[in-house]
Amino acid sequence: MKLPDSRNANILIHVGGELKPRNDAKVSVFDSVVQGGDAVWEGLRVYNGRIAELDGHLKRLQNSAKTLAFARVPSSDDVCTAIFETLEANGMRDNAHIRLTLTRGEKVTSGMNPKFNQSGCTLIVLAEWKPSVYSDEGIRVITASTRRNTPECLDSKIHHNNLLNNILASIEANVAGVDAAIMLDVNGFVSETNDTNLFLVTDGEVLTPHADSCLPGLTRKMILQICRNEKIPAYERNLSLTELYTADEVFTSGTMGELTPVLEADGRCIGDGLVGTLTRQLQKLHREFAFQNGTPLPF
Repeated sequence: MKLPDSRNANILIHVGGELKPRNDAKVSVFDSVVQGGDAVWEGLRVYNGRIAELDGHLKRLQNSAKTLAFARVPSSDDVCTAIFETLEANGMRDNAHIRLTLTRGEKVTSGMNPKFNQSGCTLIVLAEWKPSVYSDEGIRVITASTRRNTPECLDSKIHHNNLLNNILASIEANVAGVDAAIMLDVNGFVSETNDTNLFLVTDGEVLTPHADSCLPGLTRKMILQICRNEKIPAYERNLSLTELYTADEVFTSGTMGELTPVLEADGRCIGDGLVGTLTRQLQKLHREFAFQNGTPLPF
């Protein structure tokens, strides 16, 4: 097994209140995340001794757990302590990504019904050495046939672990030999990619879809705040594929991928096919913003 970063072979992972070596970090086959993907999660990034948007991630985790009626949810302070303990144990202060998972917990018997969950939640803090998953120099995308969940079926504001909707779109991207897939909502408007939010730049304006069918991402929130700070016009509205194809610039945003230029969509060249000027500016401003406003590590 070849790891993307060999240092991750010896990481310690926080599972159920204990730090465990990678090969021993496991949950029960009766855990709700195994039984039905019944869990919520967050992705956090560490920038030079600071965690970007930590409070926002912890709040969203709590909101998702409350919406799903989890019982005996650990406090944000307890979750924060587990995060700090994990990072310190692994000596991680920069260029690290944290996958934070909270499951409904272990069941007394297999089955979907939450009444079988009687022991409270399971917390998992998985921190890895991991740079941005996409290149700053740009990616190619296709439009997936899989539509993004509508709030009528499953609200995207619940940051849940049942990601089959997105995984199906990711499979389409893999088959097409591109980096990611654009997902449309049920009305045919652009929603997001299989793993990031989307932004368009047209005539100096930054545009992004409403956070109805897409996740209202925290990096997305940062970009909108940066635009306000820098007096860059930025709007949320419905966007069609035609508007995406004909935009001057397109980029994605997310904790895992940060800001990534989109150079080609469905075989159409975006703009001049190069990374746009405003995208470059926002990449720099985002990293500065994420660091400056991040929560300092206590070690």
